[in-house]
Order: sequence, then structure tokens, then C-alpha cells
Amino acid sequence: MNLMNKCSTSLKLLERNSTFFRLYYKKPTDNDQLSVQKSRHPLSQTSGTLNADLRSIQNLIPFVPKQPYAKKHFSDQCDVVVIGGGAVGSSVAFWLKTRVRNGVRVIVIEKDPSYAKASTPLSCGGIRQQFSLPENIQMSMFGAEFLRNLKSYLHVEGENTPDVSFMPHGYLFLATDRSAQQLEENARLQHQLGAKNELLSLSMLKKKFPWLDTTGIVLGCHGLENEGWFDPWSLLMAFKKKAISEGVEYVTGEVIGFEFRKMPDMLIEGVEPGTYETVETVLVKTEDGEVRPIKFESAVIAAGANSRKVAEMARIGKGPGYLKTPLPVEPRKRYVYCFHCPNGPSQTPVVIDPTGTYFRREGGGHFICGKSPTEEEGEPNTEDLEVDYSYFDGCVWPYLAARVSAFEQLKVTNAWAGYYDTNVADENGIVGRHPYYHNLYIATGFSGHGIQQSPAVGRAVMEMMFEGGFKTIDLRRFGFERLIHNELLREVNII
Repeated sequence: MNLMNKCSTSLKLLERNSTFFRLYYKKPTDNDQLSVQKSRHPLSQTSGTLNADLRSIQNLIPFVPKQPYAKKHFSDQCDVVVIGGGAVGSSVAFWLKTRVRNGVRVIVIEKDPSYAKASTPLSCGGIRQQFSLPENIQMSMFGAEFLRNLKSYLHVEGENTPDVSFMPHGYLFLATDRSAQQLEENARLQHQLGAKNELLSLSMLKKKFPWLDTTGIVLGCHGLENEGWFDPWSLLMAFKKKAISEGVEYVTGEVIGFEFRKMPDMLIEGVEPGTYETVETVLVKTEDGEVRPIKFESAVIAAGANSRKVAEMARIGKGPGYLKTPLPVEPRKRYVYCFHCPNGPSQTPVVIDPTGTYFRREGGGHFICGKSPTEEEGEPNTEDLEVDYSYFDGCVWPYLAARVSAFEQLKVTNAWAGYYDTNVADENGIVGRHPYYHNLYIATGFSGHGIQQSPAVGRAVMEMMFEGGFKTIDLRRFGFERLIHNELLREVNII
């Protein structure tokens, strides 16, 4: 069997037997089968991307000798180790090698190269500039520029750059009389920073979106450029393929601990002189159960929803002084429901209702939707990724039907669940060096915005590490210090 036949066979096995398939799909009815296959469901996006470009995934096939994704026998030392191989971790690795291609050795540790439960491929892939914090606006503006110029950033010579299928249909935020003023203030800030959007009065909303029931709505804000959605799996694969082509080493394994080195000459505020210890080695448990050490100069925690567990292994939240404050990142399960409504609007932006309910059209009468639970509704159990369909019936569908009358007749066809790496302190990312460790960086807690901000976050970590501070977007307010001093950053009137 030749190499390409082996690739094709492996792809078919992946589509039939992977955990990906079992997580995403409940079996559709016979009537739904064809329409579900045509929808832009994450698995269909994934399989389409893989089948369209076999060469782009050669690094993922174990028996392909060219630049294998995960080595069973990997290096025991490096300059930078990145813990987490999702979009943020892979972006960090890419930017590090872009800045110092031959001068830095980078290892990325990813415990599950299938990404079956990872946040990146289970996200909706939305991107927008409609935030109330300037840092979030700027990061997502760069994310949009990065997507539009993906080939210039992530092209690998002799390879096809994966198509992320960017759909620039915008976001539409709706406001009641209680939230209209804040929506105006947000839009003004977005304009000042270069984002393109329009404020729509009630009459303008009715004219532009005649299918929208505007009961209780007084104002809307519609993104005109660089907002919409894209295929997150393809972006991850593009980051990874480029990083590997530049010499980044990906290994499969789970981080189970760190080893420390005493630095008696290092003076840290709140630390007794002569007692300071820094992280020096990460312990990795491989697939066969062997524990391997990797010695490093610097480390980056980019483990998404699992970041707190990794941080605790480095004594963050378990020690005195600066180590007393934990990394407040926890997994939060979110449901995405797919439904069919042939009489629904023919094209929509991502519509954000004041209740937090959202929906967007996927084509062919198919839509996806969801809603984060309120405090009264409570957070769903995170032990698994099972979908609660009763939550749609009681907490999502009533708001959909109230906003679009055609949705009274919708039919749920599928659903999936994924994890947000939620910063429970203020729901914004934590980016930068930990104030105790001179060589430990953090890039996590993006609370659902990580995929769109991953290009900017990777660049920011590179700047801190190699250029002495943030050079493009000033993310100092997003540092860990804000948690220590309780100087939290919260988005206003934003999901």
C-alpha cells in the first residue's frame, strides 16, 4: 500500500471510529440524515478539511516519516516548553519560532493529539470586535487581519495552506432601554480603535432585518467588517503544520508535575532570602505510562480548561506570597444546538439577544444556537460532554421563538458540548509572566474568546519572552498581578 493510500485509509478510520465522532453526534433520523451531512457541523468541517488536503495532515499520521506530530522518543531538554497544543499553545510555538527560528528549541506537550475534548475544535469559531475592553477589541482586530492574510503567516513551502472558511457576516448585538447606553459607549470605543460597525435604531433594525421581532429592543450594533465565523479546526492545523515546519517538536503526553531548582541568590518580594526555587523541569507521562523529564529555560502554561491543575503542580495557589493566589481557570461546559428551520431567515449575522441567547445561519435552512446558563439555572456538570436537550427546550428555544417567529417551528437535529477555559475571577484572559517565577508564562482563561484571540496572544507571549515586554498590543492589565491585587477586568454588556 503506497503512502497516499495509507493516508486515505487512516482518514476513513478517523471519521468512522474516532472519539470525535462519538462526542459530536447523536444519530439523526432518516429524514434528517441528508440535511445534517450538508450542515457546517464541526465534524463535517473537520472531515472536509482533512479529505480536501491529505498532504496537510501528513504530520498527524503516525506512519508518515516526514515530521511526525508526536514522537515516542522525544528530547529531554529545550529552551521553551509549551504545555497545551491547542490554538493558543500552537500560536505561541509558531510566534516563538517566527521570531528566533534557529535560535530557540521549542517543545509542545499535548496529552490528546485527537483533540476530542479540546476547546479549539469544539468552539463555534466566532470572531468579533464588539467588546467593551480595548485589549479584547485590539486582539480580535488582529485575529481578523491574521485570518484574512493566513497564507502570508502560515504558508508552508510546497504545501496548501488550510482554508479556514472565514464567513464575514458580522455580529448583531441587541439592546433594551436598560443596556442601550452601554451599547453606544462600546460602539464608540470600537470605532476609536478602528473597528467598523453601525448603530441601528429600531426602525433601521426592522428595515435591515425584517425577520427580526424587535419587541423590547431599542438599539442594535451590527459589525460591518472583520466579524463572523471560521473553521477553528483548520486554524489549529495551520498553526501546527507551520510550527512543525519551523522545527517545533510536538510530543504526546500528560504533564504530571514539575521539578524545581534552588536559586539562593534570587531575591523575590515576600520570599525569605536564600529560599527561592524556580521551575526547571516538567515531568511528562507518556502514552505507555513512562514518566519522562524535559528540562527547560522557560515554560508556558496554555492548557486551556486544565490550566489550573497544571499551575497547581507549579505550586501556584499552594504556596506563600505570590504563590498564594491560584490560577482561577475552570472548565465550563457549554452546549451548541443545531436545528433546521426551512422558513427561517435566508442569511443572518450572529445575533446576540439581550438574554445572552445567540444564533446564526449555517446554510440550507440549518442554524446553530446556544446560551450560557444564568446563575439561577446553574452550571452543568463538567465530568463529561453529554448534551442536555432539556436545556434547549426550557432555556433556549423560548427566546429564539420570541425573536424570530419562524423558529416556533424549528426541529433540533444535533448538538455538541465543549469546554470554556473560564477565568472565574473576571472572564478575561490571563497573559504574561507569573510574578513569582522568572521563567513561567501563562496564556489561558479566555472564557470562550481564545480561538479568535489566539494569534494575538501567541505574539504577545513571544514579545514578553524575547522583546522584554508587549510591543504591539499592551496586555499589561491582563497579567496575573491583577488577580493578586484584585484589580479585575470585566466586560460590560458583552457575552
